[in-house]
Amino acid sequence: MIVGVGIDIVDVMRLTRHLALAPRLTQRLFTPAEALLGSESLAGRFAAKEALAKALGNPGDLSWRDAEVVRGPSGRPHLEVCDGVAARCRELGVVHLHLSLSHDAGLASAIVIAEG
Repeated sequence: MIVGVGIDIVDVMRLTRHLALAPRLTQRLFTPAEALLGSESLAGRFAAKEALAKALGNPGDLSWRDAEVVRGPSGRPHLEVCDGVAARCRELGVVHLHLSLSHDAGLASAIVIAEG
């Protein structure tokens, strides 16, 4: 059963400019491992976190760093969640999060399906 679906798109250069103007923003939005990545990857991860929040109903009290986009051995991205995001997933009965990322023409997009 699908509990929620979220989608988001991010302009890579716009996010890059925001991160350059406010260096602490990187620490607020991304885990230490994510923060080491390049602009396109950061934009994809930001889109994934926005899509995740939408799939979970945008409760507003979720921490950006309670979700991390990681790549499995096959290279396929997936979400690892903890703390507030994990609690929201339990509250909604989410047992699996599906993630797809795409990058093209200076844009990064993500879709998240929360499955119960």
